[in-house]
Amino acid sequence: MDSPKKTMLHGWHVELGANMALFGNYDMPLWYKTGAKAEHLAIIQAAGIFDTSHMAAVSVRGTGARDLLQLCLSKDLETCIGKEKKPLREGRCVYGVFLGEDGTVIDDAIVYQLQADTFMVVVNAGMGGVIAAHLERYRAGRDAVVADLTDRVGKMDIQGPLSAQILKRVLRDPHSVFDKMVYFSFKGGFGDLRTATQVTLKDGTPVLISRTGYTGEFGFELFVEIDRLVPLWHMVLEAGRDKGMLACGLAARDSLRAGAVLPLSHQDIGPWPFLHNPWQFALSWSDDHASFGKNFIGASALLASTWDKHTLPFAGFDPRKIGAVEGSYVTSSAGERLGTILTCTTDMAIGRLDGEIVSVAGDPDFQAKGLCCGFVLLDRMCNPGEQVVLTDGKRKINVEIRGDVRPNRTARSPIGKMQGE
Repeated sequence: MDSPKKTMLHGWHVELGANMALFGNYDMPLWYKTGAKAEHLAIIQAAGIFDTSHMAAVSVRGTGARDLLQLCLSKDLETCIGKEKKPLREGRCVYGVFLGEDGTVIDDAIVYQLQADTFMVVVNAGMGGVIAAHLERYRAGRDAVVADLTDRVGKMDIQGPLSAQILKRVLRDPHSVFDKMVYFSFKGGFGDLRTATQVTLKDGTPVLISRTGYTGEFGFELFVEIDRLVPLWHMVLEAGRDKGMLACGLAARDSLRAGAVLPLSHQDIGPWPFLHNPWQFALSWSDDHASFGKNFIGASALLASTWDKHTLPFAGFDPRKIGAVEGSYVTSSAGERLGTILTCTTDMAIGRLDGEIVSVAGDPDFQAKGLCCGFVLLDRMCNPGEQVVLTDGKRKINVEIRGDVRPNRTARSPIGKMQGE
């Protein structure tokens, strides 16, 4: 096995005493001395920053770039923006999945349209080369250049309700940057990865700022030249020091995304058909869900599939959890074996009040003890409210199938409100 890779911020993580672990063949921080619970709550109540430069980027350029992505991505780029279903355009991005011809998931991604013929595809750690090769496979006859930018783009995230207030302190002309910046839009760029809109930090560093994230909360993803990542990290860290902002590791990232019902690629979605899960919005279904509005790689296999398993979110009744490990499984309340656990973590910002899930975001005085949550893959459909049992063969915990988990999430909140205006 190759030696673990390191991000540009690895030395900082180690110096701060982070608990490190291997993720996507990168040595990454799980949590710092503050602890995963404090880091999770910082995102709900203030802000936190994540080193996400282990994630990969792929550029796709040329007059045939859009057509290539339209073929390979599950989402219809011509009908993907807003309730009006407008086409993807410069400054907007969209979530989708790349499927094999058998309808199974290669990886999920966010596609950014930088210019008319220039796109950036952000995928998971270690997947840059895989997705670049996948796009190359279908590139024949198209004027498109595909480039794997793995380890050549600096990336960090700032998430939480105070994110905009903190970024105001490091951005040059933040008012114009944040003006009309809706969810899943972005501005700026650098080098070949740039839009017509220029965004710079106060020190002159060009940056691409995207109103996206992986926590379910208000925030941004920041992209810079790789050698500008460490200065950016320190600049943002200093700007948020008096606002309760914390550096956060992968443990908080995992618990936050699970509470927001967001999948982890290769765990909650993977080498099985992309069907019967909470993320069908990533497909270009027709209104009657009987066909697709466009042809894409894997579409025929999905339409012909006899896959009858269901990926469902759940939430428990206390913080206890059963790991998604070998030997763990799911049963009905009567003991009937139903399937497997995909993700099980604890969202420390929520609890139950009279049976209902309550978040500290909606009630700051609420003393949340945390609830386990995640996803199960079951042999049959279970409706929201139905209880099932997670077990490792020794311990058992009851959980409730849910349509949603953590309430009062802020990801889509108006940016004017989140700036304190």
